[in-house]
Amino acid sequence: MSIRLPGSAGILFQGDSITAAGRVPGGADDLGHGYVRLVADALAASHPSARVHNRGVGGDRASDLLRRWDQDTLALRPAVLSVLVGVNDTWRRYDRGETTSPEAFEATYRELLRQAASQGPRLVLVEPFLVPVRDEQWSWREDLDAKIQVVRRLAAEFDASLLAADGLLQQAARESGDPALLAEDGVHPTAAGHAVLARAWLRLLR
Repeated sequence: MSIRLPGSAGILFQGDSITAAGRVPGGADDLGHGYVRLVADALAASHPSARVHNRGVGGDRASDLLRRWDQDTLALRPAVLSVLVGVNDTWRRYDRGETTSPEAFEATYRELLRQAASQGPRLVLVEPFLVPVRDEQWSWREDLDAKIQVVRRLAAEFDASLLAADGLLQQAARESGDPALLAEDGVHPTAAGHAVLARAWLRLLR
């Protein structure tokens, strides 16, 4: 696999618990045990000078990313910035009654990208996704689908690479015969789900 990266590229992954995948908060070199770790391991042989950073924080919504954007993103000046956020903006509507409208989500996400784009990194936007494992989770689609469309529009607006993770994981779940094999609770990927994300992410950078 030939990956196009600048010489000693800094690659930064931002997002929520899906990206964090068990990383220790504040652990600057902790990559977690999910798709970020798999990407880093895959790049280690072909791009030994690439520096991979994981700044995912469990529970984060887009507004939470914005609050820590200066310190956890802009200060690192990555050559490649990958963002996966949005499922918590949906989930909080159903478990806490805290609704984030598509318009508010879009405005916040656009501001994140506007600030980052000024530094000139290659942007990778990963769609938020849901693999329903409980009947009531299908009702979440009403909220999440609008946020997925936001991410697609912003990818076009900012000329970012788009990882269409929602459809990808839905397809993998159907092929597996059991959605819980990809995301046990419908949101957090299993090892198999993380592997699907990592492979797709690496294909984007060919």
